[in-house]
Amino acid sequence: MRPRREATIEDLYRVPENGKAELVNGEIVRMPPTGGLPGYAAAQIVASLSAYARRTRTGHAIPDNVGFIVNLPRRRSFSPDAAFYVGKLTMDFLEGAPVFAVEVRSKSEYGPAAERAMASKRADYFAAGTLVVWDVDLRAGVVRAYRAAEPERPTVRGREEEADAEPALPGWSMPVDDLFPPAR
Repeated sequence: MRPRREATIEDLYRVPENGKAELVNGEIVRMPPTGGLPGYAAAQIVASLSAYARRTRTGHAIPDNVGFIVNLPRRRSFSPDAAFYVGKLTMDFLEGAPVFAVEVRSKSEYGPAAERAMASKRADYFAAGTLVVWDVDLRAGVVRAYRAAEPERPTVRGREEEADAEPALPGWSMPVDDLFPPAR
């Protein structure tokens, strides 16, 4: 039996069109498409980040399915649901971690195993240089903002409150209610 070859960034580039994946522990980890409500929430965050980027000229709002290349012992890439990046944009994956990353929970990302996986991924984000990670929990109607300076003590904001990404994005915040479609 031949040992399995460790996956590379080049393998990540070969993930089929519109495929979302990350390189973790030497393996390509594929992620299924998300549902309507998580997709809507991520789009609202990117729209708000785009306005902030235009106003401050400090970086770029990055939507879902963009790869960020990092060099950690167990992880070589991230693909957050939304992000803010201060590096140079090219046609390739982005080099380095975003300063702000957003993970919007999908239907399958609940329960003890999902909590452990999300905590591990947050630790990787912080090890790579991300300053703030949002855990957007639409079932509970909250945003948990984790900061590299206090990674075990999130700031929790709910409906009718504003969530921010200080210190990564000075002066930026958005209403948690904006993550949900208006009532019809």
